[in-house]
Amino acid sequence: MANLFEPMTIGGMAARNRLVRAATAESLCTRDGEPSAPLVECYSQLAAGGVGTIITGFAYFMQEGKAAERSLNACSDEFGAAYRRMVDQVHGRGARIVLQLVYGGSKSKLVAGDPRWLPAASETPCDGTPTADVLGPSAVVNPVTSVVPRPASEADIDAVAAALGRAAARAQRWGFDGVEVHGAHGYLLSQFLSPCFNRRTDSFGGPIENRARALCRCIEAARQATGPDYPVLVKLNSCDDYDDPAGLAGGLSQDDSAAAARLAQQAGASALEVSGDWHRASKEATDGQPYFGAFGARMARELDIPVIVTGGWRSPRIAGAHLAQDGIAAIGLARPLIREPYLADRWQAGSPDDSLCIGCGICGNFAGIPCPSRM
Repeated sequence: MANLFEPMTIGGMAARNRLVRAATAESLCTRDGEPSAPLVECYSQLAAGGVGTIITGFAYFMQEGKAAERSLNACSDEFGAAYRRMVDQVHGRGARIVLQLVYGGSKSKLVAGDPRWLPAASETPCDGTPTADVLGPSAVVNPVTSVVPRPASEADIDAVAAALGRAAARAQRWGFDGVEVHGAHGYLLSQFLSPCFNRRTDSFGGPIENRARALCRCIEAARQATGPDYPVLVKLNSCDDYDDPAGLAGGLSQDDSAAAARLAQQAGASALEVSGDWHRASKEATDGQPYFGAFGARMARELDIPVIVTGGWRSPRIAGAHLAQDGIAAIGLARPLIREPYLADRWQAGSPDDSLCIGCGICGNFAGIPCPSRM
């Protein structure tokens, strides 16, 4: 297990170990998106518990791209002082912190009264009429939210990339050790990659080289805004071939995801975080292995940048073996650290016992993501 606690370097960021707290939605911000005292305490506790790097819950960088209530707001410098306090708390306990940036698109959870709802929206969203003023690659109904987005123009895509670049520069000024471009889990940039949602016939649709163009423009904007050494991580699904109520079969394949990862590296990504549909994966038998370990190992072979693999880690021995055998740089943990914020310290002290997390997912039903076993 000792290799879990070797130092890790991503771009200009040096972390004390190879344990990464993967992003999850804490829903602890104020309604305006300011980091609250409970959120700062959450990250402070994680840092004190021994993880090397914390990736925050997602932050929206355009008001129309807000994915969920009480998520972080990185649209301006309005909350810069609060962000600096949060970063200082994490740094004071020896950890690094990365701000995750997202445009929600049609997966955004639009509450009643949200101004993004279109007043003349069709009552039959499957007919391709946009129901909300949020961007998507195509006017395809989202099976999770039933939202139909407005198809993005090239000018819209450039505006998203520019806004993300400005947010990355803010994060750098606020003291964050890096940013992560969220290209996974069904949000806007993930939708551009997936034929499920991307039905375009222009330069942003069709082959993966086109479908990855929006993602790469965002990476390039972040890189241009922050300089050559600032860490710009990218989170990608290993694939999204899934069955859903809307019948959107034939999503992003592993080969296309691998191609997108190579293109992301060429665009300036400092590291890749491999993820996927953990809701589905956690219900399938994995024999204690990570959900996306095989794809992560493939990416470690094919890329020249560090690869983080998130999802399904419970055993420190299995994690250490994958680090040794697969060439991956780090493991990403979310629910195990909800159950045990001090899990990293326990493992570093020599405990060989698995995480107490059983992967039930109930923690996702509560603001503040408490584990029911700790309540």
